Amino acid sequence: MKTVTIDGVTLHLSHPQELPLNWVGQQELMDQMLAAWLVVDDEDLPLNPRLIGKPGVGKTTLAYAAGRRLGREVYIFQATVDTRPEDLLITPVISDQGRIQYMAGPVVTAMIRGGVAILDEGNRMSEKSWASLAPLLDNRRYVESLVAGLKIKAHPDFRLVATMNDDASTFEIPEYIHSRLQPQILIDFPEADEERQILKQNLPFADEALLEYVVAFLQLAHRRGERYTVRDGINMARYAIKMLAADQTRGATPKGPLEYLVRAALQILGQDALVYLRE
Repeated sequence: MKTVTIDGVTLHLSHPQELPLNWVGQQELMDQMLAAWLVVDDEDLPLNPRLIGKPGVGKTTLAYAAGRRLGREVYIFQATVDTRPEDLLITPVISDQGRIQYMAGPVVTAMIRGGVAILDEGNRMSEKSWASLAPLLDNRRYVESLVAGLKIKAHPDFRLVATMNDDASTFEIPEYIHSRLQPQILIDFPEADEERQILKQNLPFADEALLEYVVAFLQLAHRRGERYTVRDGINMARYAIKMLAADQTRGATPKGPLEYLVRAALQILGQDALVYLRE
């Protein structure tokens, strides 16, 4: 684990994320992300974009892929309703020798190393936690850890993005934070050809006919206002493939791909999803 010493205090840094995530299609969303992070003058500062959309539409994937497009290390902090300011910034822990060690969270590590911080599902956090990030999100670009007694300035290359789910299990973002998380980038459901590409990328071993059934299911569900996403489609297809493989292993006569998908949809999404496969 890497360490850095600031004002006599040694911080143990978090590890960057190495994930097999690639952004497929919707290039305009990637362009909006990179434009928000662009610095055009010595007096300019990057913006802190907010990615908004339903769970499963690819917000984290877009944020990660944009960070990697810049060639930066990417750090992800998963926000929850229990997130405390010290979880976001610096957490004291007791070492094996009984001494206090200070662990820098993903956001602070990205600040120090000039990486990209993804604050995932940020609207699950309380106002107290958001308040600890307020000076980081404006032109001050620092955080202050009361636990470690440190003020930490962000590296010029540091970038931040927050993802936020469009659902009911979230907090309202305080207005003073709302104005600091701009621009808002809305991620909607992909078009059919983009969903097909995403499915193929995640399931390169899948039968083409099965993937076409999944694309048709998703597109019909989108038109009817359902919240099913390509993530649901991937899970359905993966489970259908596993059930087919299990039948083949037992020597059973394989069924058609649609029958396996119906069974997978029932167990993963429930009875209501079946209408979109049977049409």
